Amino acid sequence: MANHKSALKRIRSSESKRLTNRYKHRTTRNAIKKLREMENAQEAQALLPTVSAMIDKLAKKDIIHNNKAANLKSGLAKHVASL
Repeated sequence: MANHKSALKRIRSSESKRLTNRYKHRTTRNAIKKLREMENAQEAQALLPTVSAMIDKLAKKDIIHNNKAANLKSGLAKHVASL
């Protein structure tokens, strides 16, 4: 167990950040799945900027790597273009 006040605070803050990151990552993954399952080009075209922004925010906060974000966005753009 932690022996210092700062270590106790770090445990508390780490846990709250972990839960926040987990929520944001799960929400983004669900949005990506929803976009990939779409058949209508109009709806997919409208949803793409929102999902791209979500992915960018994850990369900015270091929840996912920048290259992974770029690969995800590229794949989604190709998918939407092919509809």
